[in-house]
Amino acid sequence: MSNRYKRILLKLSGESLMGEKQYGIDEKRVTEYASQIKEIAGMGIEIGIVIGGGNIFRGLSGTTQGVDRVKGDQMGMLATVINSLALSSALEKVGQKARVFTAINMFPIGEHYSKWKAIEAMQKGEIAIISCGTGNPFFTTDTGSALRGIEIEADVMLKGTRVDGIYTADPEKDPTAVKFDKISYDEIYTRGLKVMDLTATTLCKENHLPIIVFDMDTVGNLKKVLSGENIGTLVY
Repeated sequence: MSNRYKRILLKLSGESLMGEKQYGIDEKRVTEYASQIKEIAGMGIEIGIVIGGGNIFRGLSGTTQGVDRVKGDQMGMLATVINSLALSSALEKVGQKARVFTAINMFPIGEHYSKWKAIEAMQKGEIAIISCGTGNPFFTTDTGSALRGIEIEADVMLKGTRVDGIYTADPEKDPTAVKFDKISYDEIYTRGLKVMDLTATTLCKENHLPIIVFDMDTVGNLKKVLSGENIGTLVY
């Protein structure tokens, strides 16, 4: 079986890490993720990962409780570091080497991120987990993952979510919502679809980084996407 992609950037949502819980990290979910990631690494695919922090803290919702936006976003960045450490620990437990990089210098918790160090790790067969978003406030982890995907020269950005692709409306709220097999960046914008924020979508468009949105919570889907099965939605 030939792989469609040699190097990928996998974006995982912090919320997904909660699994069945209301908050924090569900060990069972993290272990499932680790096993799936190890499986595709075994196919010879080089993997960079960016994880959100919404299961622990969200900068934007913090501002509604009176938290300064910049400090709120920095708290969110720290939440992504906690998630990244949890995933790297789970990966090592299943026998898959991983390295945590941080956009802000945070030695010895992780290595200060640079494109070259991340690529070097991936070429050695390690998973490069890149945390802290872009390292700047006012940018989401979606934008962080778009930026890192472009920097590490990934062939595709895989956005693992709770739903199995992009719909005309939120399928959890609207039963008449129809799923797209593929959709252009511009159509996401004109339809006002909440797939990722506009900064992230624009960055991918300008740098020709395709995105596949798929359901990561169904075990086996990650391998299916990379084997070329038509699941999820391609954004081009």
